[in-house]
Amino acid sequence: MQWRAAAAAIVAASAGIGAGNAGAAPADPGEAAFRAIYKELIEINTTRSVGDCTRAAEAMRQRLLAAGHPAGDMQILAPPEAPKDGALIAVLRGKDRNLKPILLLAHIDVVEARREDWVRDPFKLVEEDGWFYARGASDDKAMAAIFTDSLIRYRQEGYLPRRDIKLALTCGEETAGAGFFDSVRWLVQTQPEVLAAEFVINEGAGGEYDENGRPIVLQVQAGEKVYQDFKLEVTDPGGHSSLPKPGNAIVSLAEGLARLGAHQFPIALNPVTRAYFETMSKLVDPAVAADMRAVLGTPPDEAAAKRLWAKNPLWNAMLRTTCIVSEIQGGHAPNAIPQHVQATVNCRILPDTPVADVQAQIARVLADDSIRVSTKGEGGVQSPIPPLTESILGPAREVAERIWPGVTLVPMMLPGYTDGKYLNAAGIPTYGLSGLFETAEGDYIHGLNERMNVKALMEGRRFLHEVVKLYADGDR
Repeated sequence: MQWRAAAAAIVAASAGIGAGNAGAAPADPGEAAFRAIYKELIEINTTRSVGDCTRAAEAMRQRLLAAGHPAGDMQILAPPEAPKDGALIAVLRGKDRNLKPILLLAHIDVVEARREDWVRDPFKLVEEDGWFYARGASDDKAMAAIFTDSLIRYRQEGYLPRRDIKLALTCGEETAGAGFFDSVRWLVQTQPEVLAAEFVINEGAGGEYDENGRPIVLQVQAGEKVYQDFKLEVTDPGGHSSLPKPGNAIVSLAEGLARLGAHQFPIALNPVTRAYFETMSKLVDPAVAADMRAVLGTPPDEAAAKRLWAKNPLWNAMLRTTCIVSEIQGGHAPNAIPQHVQATVNCRILPDTPVADVQAQIARVLADDSIRVSTKGEGGVQSPIPPLTESILGPAREVAERIWPGVTLVPMMLPGYTDGKYLNAAGIPTYGLSGLFETAEGDYIHGLNERMNVKALMEGRRFLHEVVKLYADGDR
């Protein structure tokens, strides 16, 4: 689940970002081949309802075979009960067999899209006014196409990395939270050696332009919040509506939800979010910078946090656990006392915060013993925050400076989640790093008319191609 869209207002909240068209990279004779890969991948429907990830994985496997990658270094994996959910695993062999590989991870499934809702056919790649439009144009087929293209180019260049470079194009990331099949979860549980790596480069972070279209912020994501749904419910024997009782299930739950809606979990910084606000305070306007410094204090300034929240919901989400009421159902007849009412509360929990602690806090805030609180759906996956060492930051900084001189690397924690949650939990450090910049308006990820800036895509392609080489040849 790509979260560059959620992060698109990081600088815009204080600076009003415009379209990013500065600093174009030199013309690349291989761009046409990359465009063909990108187009083919996008135009294969990979939605949960009618799509076929296996078909998309096979198309990319054929591209790699045509470039000379040995068939024995590639496989498409899916369980028998999910034949259309295939994941492509491919390896470019390195010189040192004693070193663990790096893993390039991108999911090829996409969110649903209905033709009648879109201006353009969501499953036809359209280039218009400097933008690509299509479902998956950004999330996450941009990185999937770039990684496939890079493996092809490495082969064509005769590049022999120091360590193996492993590619995983996986399926199910967009619907894993709803309980559907997910390649990464399945592989970690059943064939952990397939995704074993020293570290992983994944979606989860992008770049930001200033008001003049100049790239100024490149995010490096480490850590993500825990996704957890809770079910809140009240039951009652009910009765005839003409004979009301002192209590009413809908009213009781509504009153509890009002208390929960007004509740703010405490601010809790970790090394990544602290580094984020410290860095961003040097890039935003003075009033916003002062509030950022105030939330770093002991104790954090809640009034400052509230002002930051008003400017950018992402800033509040990075500071604390958040919960919202997302669904509610209740009653069985217009002329009856309700027998049952329930609501779904969706929480995004800070790393290292036990789900049980949040559940207990919700119950305390509801302050009504008639409201039962239980977990719903897949249990929240607790994953540690991987360390942002110089071995990770250094190569990103070096390549970024070549492409976008003066850009600032900003560590960030994802307020949502990606498949990185399974890998971090399995002890494989996973980082969000794309080099894909956005305007303040974003790429409409998961929404109508999803898009990707053409120039930003080509620069991201260059960035990832070069930075992966540095990682593959590094000591880590």
